[in-house]
Amino acid sequence: MADLLKKPFGRRGKVHDITPASAGWRYVGFGLYHLRAGDTVAEATGDREVILVMVEGKARIAGAERDWGVLGDRMNVFEKTPPHCLYLPNGTEWTATAETDCVIAVCTAPGKSGHSARRIGPEGITLTERGKSVNTRYINNIAMENEDYADSLLVTEVFTPSGHWSSYPSHRHDEDDFPRITYLEETYYHRLNPANGFGIQRVYTDDGQLDKTMAVSDGDVVCVPRGHHPCGAPYGFEMYYLNVMAGPLRKWRFVPAPEVEWIMERDA
Repeated sequence: MADLLKKPFGRRGKVHDITPASAGWRYVGFGLYHLRAGDTVAEATGDREVILVMVEGKARIAGAERDWGVLGDRMNVFEKTPPHCLYLPNGTEWTATAETDCVIAVCTAPGKSGHSARRIGPEGITLTERGKSVNTRYINNIAMENEDYADSLLVTEVFTPSGHWSSYPSHRHDEDDFPRITYLEETYYHRLNPANGFGIQRVYTDDGQLDKTMAVSDGDVVCVPRGHHPCGAPYGFEMYYLNVMAGPLRKWRFVPAPEVEWIMERDA
């Protein structure tokens, strides 16, 4: 299996380019651009649908034969304000010209021509609290199951306070057995505040055939092909991650790890 921890391979331009082929799976793709003011990038979606997420900064974006204007107003991701995003179906093209230094995430999955291009957010995205005690974290849902914006993609942002856990209690979504569980591949794009900090992510299966614990740095991406995948933010460091999920069915159903099932039941 390919290495699950992906380091950025530059500081300017496209610094992540995870494809199904490079990840060794079938559905999820994730790219990330670091642009300086005036930089322009362009891509064709091909047979994949795309959600562009303005992680930081502002860019003028055109796509699907339309000028969408300047998107973005969050200059630092840890402002926690709702992001500006753009959905583009398969068979289209897009360009982005940076108005300021900016970070643009390119979330992709197989497209089925079932949805039209549209802006997503910041209207309609509200930071919501999830969890209890040191399992509390804060969510910006961009395009989850309740938002019928995409054919395959599920995308969300999560902010984890220092000293807290996230994607916890441990759970997996690696079987195609709806409604009990759905098969969803997943990427985590991590940011840390302060940026010189670190976080922890473990990816493991019940049988132990996959069991990796990784120290993640600011800007890293973790691929989750199967298994449970909890994160920890050490005391003193806030953690952000952008989740991208996709599979054969655009539903998020999971089962907990046996050792933490009682926690999930207690806190329900």
